[in-house]
Parts: sequence; structure tokens; C-alpha cells
Amino acid sequence: MRTYRRAPVEFVRGEGALLWDAEGREYLDFLAGISVCSVGHCNPEVVEAVREQAGRLMHTSNLFYTEPMVRLAERLSESSLGGRVFFANSGTEANECAIKVSRKHAHRRGIEAPEIVSFENDFHGRTYGALSATPKLAANRDLAPMLPGFRSVPFDDAAALRAAVGESTAAVLIEPIQGEAGVYPVSEEALLAAREACDETGALLVFDEIQTGIGRTGSLWAFEQTPVRPDVITSAKALGGGMPIGACLTTPEAGEVLEPGDHGSTFAAGPLACAAALAVLEIVDDPALLRRVRELGAGLRESLRALDGVREVRGRGLMLGVGLAGGIDAAAIGADLLARGLVVNVPEPGTLRLLPPLTVEPAQVDRAASLIGDALAAARPQASSAKS
Repeated sequence: MRTYRRAPVEFVRGEGALLWDAEGREYLDFLAGISVCSVGHCNPEVVEAVREQAGRLMHTSNLFYTEPMVRLAERLSESSLGGRVFFANSGTEANECAIKVSRKHAHRRGIEAPEIVSFENDFHGRTYGALSATPKLAANRDLAPMLPGFRSVPFDDAAALRAAVGESTAAVLIEPIQGEAGVYPVSEEALLAAREACDETGALLVFDEIQTGIGRTGSLWAFEQTPVRPDVITSAKALGGGMPIGACLTTPEAGEVLEPGDHGSTFAAGPLACAAALAVLEIVDDPALLRRVRELGAGLRESLRALDGVREVRGRGLMLGVGLAGGIDAAAIGADLLARGLVVNVPEPGTLRLLPPLTVEPAQVDRAASLIGDALAAARPQASSAKS
């Protein structure tokens, strides 16, 4: 179905931060499958883990245990909130689990009609629970009616968030850095307001770390660089290194909310995806690599800020939104960069989004900044003509 605006390129091979198309042309990938291939395309350790597991056991139902499932659950719990883990197949599904946990937790507190609060421009997914929590997409009348029990407040507005959280609030569900909106970090003030409001009402604080998690910001979880600790984290994208997997991680208390029959999934916690995720964590959950992500990200930010045509650079680690000066068409710049051999994303009219593999080489970071500078320089005459 025509649900994607695809560029006229067929990729056939990938290695590290590089992709090749059907004509054999090389591209530098600064999108990484939208933050999925964060340890690089076809990472040898991930490939070997999948190959070895596929030769042993590809699938069994969740009525039984497998070693990869148990090991991955333990590692995720110990690295995050110390509670239980529900495995899913995607970030959307992980958020559906978080919504169920939040609503049942609220019902146990005697709330008849629980409500979940999000920020405007948050993105939480496309199935109906996650979609209803995604304000911009939930406004699509052709997909109505949405699920009740969701409300949004202006982005990063601590006062509005506090005012919206009350006796009926089940959870505050937010991205610590909005990804699909264009890479907008939530301020410490707003995060503290969310934590305090949840503590006062008994609501859960849920961080959607589907894009920010697994090392993207220079720590394993983005919340580790903030002054707050959530009750629930959702993860996906980079977790599987290219294999589809999601996870909903909880504190010990929130982990006891769901009971047998409340939730489930045929393919979730499959040994193939769990084996891949274990290999990814072995690579990413490393202080040296995470420090390198912070250093490369800081260097790239400085290089980009020095370019004519760049208004601002937002984000943390290797999750960057490049705000372009007025009159510059980001979509045209993105298309020009693709023609030059650099893959980026344009989440909104004035922004380029950069999500390179965490294993990207310094020389590749320099090359990307140079190509962006070339594309902006080529666009300046057109921008000047448009103004005149």
C-alpha cells in the first residue's frame, strides 16, 4: 500500500555506516534505519549471534522459557529500573504494554476513567492505543474515532503539564527527546515537573526511549542524563540491531501490575530477536563506546553550527536535529544529500535529522558535515533568489 514516501533508491547491501544501491553506488548512512542499525549494518557479532541461534532454535511459544529470553530480560532489568520486562516486536507494541500497565495500575487505585497525558508533537506509535497518545496523528479524522482517555499539553510546558495531571491521571507518557518531531529535548524543568506531579498523584511516569535508548544519546538510557527516574521505559529500534524487537521495562512495583491473560504476543521474546539484542547490548553497554558517542556527537554539533545556513543544532550524543536558516528547504537539502551519497532524514520542513550508527568513524562524521556544508552552499543562491 502507498503508505510511505520512498526515495527512488534500492539498497542491496550494508556494512558499518555504509550502504550500496543496486547500481553499486556507495552511500554514507546517517539515518541507520531510523536509529535501528546503531551498531552498524550487518554487524559481524550480531550476524553471528543470529546465525548461531537460527541453527539451534528459531521459535517457541511464550508458554515456555528460552535462554536468550531470560538472559535479555535480566540484562535489561539490571541496566534500567530493576523490575520486570515484557517483550514485544516493535516500539508501538512496547508502548501498548505501557498503556495497559498504566491503566490497570490506575484502576487498582480506584480511578474509573484513567487518563494519560503526553506532550504535543510526541510520537508513540500507530496502533490505536499508541496512536491516541500521539496528538498530531490522532487528529486525523479519517482514522477516527480514537481511544478515549488521552490528552496533550504544549511541548515542554512544565506549568501546563502540572495543571493537566490530577486525580484521574494514570500516567505521563513522554519522549525525553522528541525524535519524529525533529529532535527536541525536554527541559529538566519539565521532566522534574512530570516526576513531581506523578509522585503527588500516584500516576506512573513513562519514558518512551524507543529512539533515545540503547546508547543513542551517549548513555545506555537517556534518562540517565536527566535528574529524574521513570517508572516505565519503552525500548525498541536499536535494541535488535536490525531484528524486530521491543520491550517494556518497569520498576519492581509496576512490574507486578499485569497478570496472566492481560497481555501477550505470538512472536515476542523469540530466541532469534533476543539473541540479536544480547549481542547489541554487549557492544553498546560499554563505557568506552558511550563516551565515544558523546565525544563524536559534540564534535559533529560544533562542525554543523559553524556552517552557513545552520540556525541551531539540537539533541544529545548522536541524535541531532539540524535547524536550518529561514528560506532553506530542508526537503530539497535532503534530496540533494542523497544524490551526493549521504542518507539523512527530514522530519519537519526546517530540520535535518541525523542518527548515524554509534560505531561511525570520525572520518565519516567529518565527511557528513562536509557534504551538508556543500549542499547548503549550493542551496544559498536559490534561497537568496526566493527572498528577493
